[in-house]
Formats: sequence, C-alpha cells, structure tokens
Amino acid sequence: MRGSAELEEIQACAVEDVPLQEGRVITVHGRPIALFRAPSGWFALDNTCTHQGGPLADGIVSQDSVACPLHERRFELSTGQPIEHDCGAVASYPVEVRDGAVFLGVPVARPAAGDAA
Repeated sequence: MRGSAELEEIQACAVEDVPLQEGRVITVHGRPIALFRAPSGWFALDNTCTHQGGPLADGIVSQDSVACPLHERRFELSTGQPIEHDCGAVASYPVEVRDGAVFLGVPVARPAAGDAA
C-alpha cells in the first residue's frame, strides 16, 4: 500500500491458517483481501484481479508473485504491480507476524471534510 494514509491494524488469522504457497480471503470493512504465505514471506493484496475480476487468493503463488486463476495475469506480491501485462496494479497492504498471529494494516475510513459525523 502506498501513500501516507493512516492505517488500522487488523488481526487477520493465525499463522497455521494459511499453508505455505497458498492464499486465503479475509474481508475487512466489506473489502475482500487476499492474504498470501509465500516462501519469501507474508503479503496482502486486493483479492480482485484488475484484468477481469478473478479471485487472486485462488491463484498460483510463487516466491514473489501470484498468477490469477482465470487468465494467468501475474502480480508482484510485495507491491501489487502487474508483471508483463498492462492491466492495472492491485492495492497491497502491510502484513506483520507476531506471536503466531498475522496482522494486516488497512486504510482507516475517514469522513470527508464537511460530512456529518
């Protein structure tokens, strides 16, 4: 995830809930997020492929990328950037593992200036 948005920390799951080289979907504030456990670490991306909306959590996970199961569009796990295709990037989120639990940083929704609280 890029920018300086304020983040909310969410406990996503336990480490053992996601097998190595697989992904799982968690829903945070109504948004499906794909959480991946790759040989190179833990990563989180929006679950929806920017090509045709495929579920990235069901994709093939490698050391540093995931391939969408529908049309094999690949994305970098660390940044969400497309690999060798011109579809847009998917949002990425910071992930941290502590004491056997996986935590995810997601942007905090703030009302726009002038909106009623």
